[in-house]
Amino acid sequence: MFDKECFIEECRAALREQDAQEAMRELVARVMSEPAQIVQALGEPNRAGVNTLYKQDDLTILNLCWGPGMEVKPHDHRMWAVIGIYAGREENFFYRRSEHGLTRHGMKELNAKDAVRLGTAVIHSVTNPLEQMTAAIHVYGGDFFNTPRSEWDPKTFKEGPYDVADTLRIFEESNLRLRA
Repeated sequence: MFDKECFIEECRAALREQDAQEAMRELVARVMSEPAQIVQALGEPNRAGVNTLYKQDDLTILNLCWGPGMEVKPHDHRMWAVIGIYAGREENFFYRRSEHGLTRHGMKELNAKDAVRLGTAVIHSVTNPLEQMTAAIHVYGGDFFNTPRSEWDPKTFKEGPYDVADTLRIFEESNLRLRA
């Protein structure tokens, strides 16, 4: 059975491993293998949002729920991440810096039960391609909310400072569409 407090303790322990990110990926993969248990513990994903499960300087754990068709612009984290999907699908589009801003570098589709690592230099955008909610646990090796980072305009690929308020607005706009 998924227990949020136990999961947080296991994540804290994984941080002490020699390869903390791989230890975290293994932990998240184990937890994602039983997605119904996560839904039972955290609730059915029925609202888009960024729900903080844990936040300290060295670790942030988020329960992210993506609304149908929701898209988040290219951004970086400047810290490693592990993403585990427990409902729906994420499409992650990857980018590299170029003289014109960014160039697309690939794509990875993540489905329920998937768990993947993202390196500290990764730049990606995220889309929920489905007409249903997508839910995921995102674990970051740092303070996700207070680390300065970048985002890029999806049309011009012009870089600017990451705007948390704008990202949260995208989640709220998704909720407005869900209610309509």
